Parts: sequence; C-alpha cells; structure tokens
Amino acid sequence: MSAARRRVGAVRAELDRRRFLALAGGAGAAAALGGTAGCGSSGAGDEVSGELLRSTARLPEPFQVPLPVPPVAEPVRTRGGAVVHEVEQRAARLEILPGLRTEVWGYDGRFPGPTFVGESGRELRLRVRNTLAVPTSTHLHGGVQKPEFDGHPTDLVLPSGFPDPRKRRGHGKHSEHSMVKPSEWTVSRGHKEYVYPLEQAATTLWYHDHRMDFSAPQVWRGLAGMFLIHDDEESGLPLPEDTRDIPLMICDRAFEEDGSFRYPSLDPSLTGEPGVREKYMEGVTGDVVLVNGAPWPELEVSAERYRFRILNASNARRFRLVLDPGPREGAAFVQVGSDSGLLAAPRSHEALPVSPAERFDVVVDFGAYPVGSTVRLVNTLGSGGTRDVMRFRVARRPKRGGGAPQVPRRLADVRKLRAAQAVAERQFDFRLKQVDGARMWTVNGKPYDPGSPLASPRLDTVERWRFTSDFHHPVHVHLAHFQVLARGGKSPLSTDAGWKDTVDVRPYEVVDVLVRFSGYRGRYMLHCHNLEHEDMAMMADFRVV
Repeated sequence: MSAARRRVGAVRAELDRRRFLALAGGAGAAAALGGTAGCGSSGAGDEVSGELLRSTARLPEPFQVPLPVPPVAEPVRTRGGAVVHEVEQRAARLEILPGLRTEVWGYDGRFPGPTFVGESGRELRLRVRNTLAVPTSTHLHGGVQKPEFDGHPTDLVLPSGFPDPRKRRGHGKHSEHSMVKPSEWTVSRGHKEYVYPLEQAATTLWYHDHRMDFSAPQVWRGLAGMFLIHDDEESGLPLPEDTRDIPLMICDRAFEEDGSFRYPSLDPSLTGEPGVREKYMEGVTGDVVLVNGAPWPELEVSAERYRFRILNASNARRFRLVLDPGPREGAAFVQVGSDSGLLAAPRSHEALPVSPAERFDVVVDFGAYPVGSTVRLVNTLGSGGTRDVMRFRVARRPKRGGGAPQVPRRLADVRKLRAAQAVAERQFDFRLKQVDGARMWTVNGKPYDPGSPLASPRLDTVERWRFTSDFHHPVHVHLAHFQVLARGGKSPLSTDAGWKDTVDVRPYEVVDVLVRFSGYRGRYMLHCHNLEHEDMAMMADFRVV
C-alpha cells in the first residue's frame, strides 16, 4: 500500500466532525446506524465539497477582463472518411491574472485547450503528442469509444526519456508501482492516436487528463478542453448558433504570489509520490473562479437568446448557478441538453446545481433585460470571491430580423428507460472506509484494484445501478450513459433529466440510475469525479462482455 493511500487516514476527526454536524438528524442517524436509505440533510454543511486553498497572489476585481472563447480546432487532414486532428500537450506561460504569468500544461499550450467539433457518425481521430515532463492519458469524457482509446488511467503516453512503468522493479514511493501490476500498463512513447467513432447524438463533451494517481494536479494545471458533437436533429432546431452558442468551462483555481498555479501536491514535480497534503484530502477548492481560463470575466451580449454549454471543470467545487437579477419574466435558464445529449423537451430552472464534470446546455434570453443592464452569474454555494462567476452586459439590441426564436417544445427523440428493462441490479457504495488499518476512499469498501472488475454487464443491456455515499461524490461512468431513476426512493430532481454520464450523489443519499451498455466490449471504469478522491483510489473497473 502506498504512502499516499495511507495518508487518507488524515481524513479523521475533521471529516467526521463535519459530517456529524452537517448530517445530524435523519440522514446522519441513519448513517450512524449503518443505514443508507433516505436523502442527506439540506443544511449548509451538506454543501462542503473540499478544503479551500487561498491564493497568495494579488487578485483582480471581478468583471475586468472579457470572456475568452477557446478557438475551434482545425483538422489537419482526412483519412478514409475520418477527420484527423493533431494536438500537442506542452507547457506555456499565459497571462491569467492581469500583470502576472502562469505556467500552464495545456493542449497546444492553451487553457482551456482548443474546442474539438465533430459530426455524429463521422469518425474523428485525435493524435496527441506529449512534450511535457510527465506521462498523460487523455479521456474523452462522455465519449463512446473502444477501451484502448478511452483514456484509462493505466494507458499512458510517456514523454521522451520517462521510465517505462512496465520495466520498473522497485516500489519505492511511487504508488503507480504498488497499485498496478506490470501487465496492467499500456504504454505509448511520445504520442498516441485516439479513435473516436462519434456514433452518438449531438452533445457537449469535454476531454481531460486521466493519468493514474495524478489526474487532479494535471487537470488543475490546465489539461482540459471542450468537445462538441453535432447531428442533423440538432441542426434542424431553431437554437442560438454561431457567436451566440458559447461554451463556458467554469472552474476554480488558486495562485501563488508570482502568478503560478498553487496546489498542495506532496511532490510538485508530479514524478514521485502522488497525493495532496493531509488538510486537502477531501478535495481542493480554489478562491479564484475562472471561466474559459479568465478570472470573473464579462461578456457583452445583445438583448436576445444565447446558448451556453456549461461545464463544471473544477476538481472538487460544486456550483449552484443563478442569474442576479433574474429576468422580469420567464425562467432564468431553459435547459435544452444534459451531459450526453439533448433533452426530449426543454426544462425551465431558476438555479442550476452543477457538480464536477456535469454539463448543462441552456438558453438564456437577454431580451428580458433592458439594454444597458448588467446580469451576474452567481454561485450561491460560494462566498466572497467564489460567489461571483461572471457578468453579462446587455450592450445592444439585436439586429433587425435577427435573434433566435423561442425554444421549441420538442427537442429530440429520447427514449425513456423503464425499471423493468433492467436485467441486473448492482450497488456501488462510495465511502471513506478502514482498510488494512488505514482510512481510505473506496468503492464497495475497496480501494482501486486495476484489472479486478466489480461488474461484468452484457453489451446492449440495461442495468439498475444504485449509488450510495458518505460525502459529495460526483459519480462518473465511462462508456455507458444513464438516466436517473430515483433519489432516496423519490423522484429525481428536475435537473437530473436526460442522458447523463455523471451524477452528484449527496451525503448519505441513495441514487438509482438505469445504465445502458452500448458501443463496445472491454474494460471501462466508474469513479468519483472529485479528482482528489479519484487519485486516492475511489475508482473501480467494470468489463462489458
């Protein structure tokens, strides 16, 4: 067992104290008795999802910089009908905080990386070259692809000169050696071509690093970007498009005095011992909110409808997004899509709860505000600087004859799954447990054991999976998409609608989902998308047979 895994034992009295205070009463009593039924308390303590890491840099006032929009990647060629892209993972120094330079690890040296856009049914090949000093593994989050292209944590692209983990004999302080058998590693040297068939409906995906034990610090340093898929059904809808269809990658970070990213790694080089300092075992949250890589930006808009593809790309922070002020009439957000595609019909929300890795595809009508208005996007789970996210300035009227019409009442043909379709039922419990004398983040009481699947679902079937927890655990399932069936034995939230690949399981809550296994056979995984939890072994393999 690695030293980093043993350090999870540091989540002792403080974690227990927070959970007890937050969950005392119904759910807390059930947990104390070993039960899992019922929802967690709705008290403020329930919203804790990590430990705040404060910046030492001088931080700017909000709304002083314009919202950047990541460039759309251009293909380099076509091959046998497939579109081929190339991207390089490299270090670069960017101005994120005004007047300071931050070294990022980015795709093409950008943070976020370029936005890849594909067409449903047309294969996209992405050749990733790694020129960083550490291994990487690129995961297309929400994508349906063969296991060898899924970005499994043990499928590495090694930079030049980095030792091959299959040939190392000593265990030392590298948890990679103690957790993974040599036969479980797959290694590419320098570059790898990922093949994405894109046999899935129009949706908003994202891509990010997934390296074993080091996903959290490597995503924190910038290895993430957006990935959009279009299809004919979406193209036929009168939704805002072009400059009024904007991805919003929202995340939090902390900065050192010189502008560099601040993160509590045990080994800042990310070549030795993995993990974070004891205080941050619950998850790392920063005090600066970035949108598309800019701190608290502002976007000038016309008084018309805009489509925003919202992604929470934070390591651990959860958001509850509202507009301030709200519109004079109509809903603040009209949701048209979820993690894995369009909804059957739009849903209206006044607030959006977004856990790490979740996406919400929404339409906002700025025609409900007078020209000259300013509208803040606010995180009601935050305080101080983390309460503001960004600001919209309604700068002009729409062009005559322009502007998107109302969102149609029907969006997409989405087949609703029924509980009776499930051919098996399984439970996955995400919890801090005592394992071999140490308290560890586990799935079903076990830390991650690569190559030992916890389930073997059959291809083209539906199963009912039950997720239970002791903390906020945003559960992500690779390959398979699912529909939320129930929370605590009751109806799901309105914001749970549609096909999803990530769901926020709240403290001492039971969430039932119907999972559809389509696409490919082979090894995939599910895990907590609190990236610090993921790096500390809260993952499990499953094998589609």
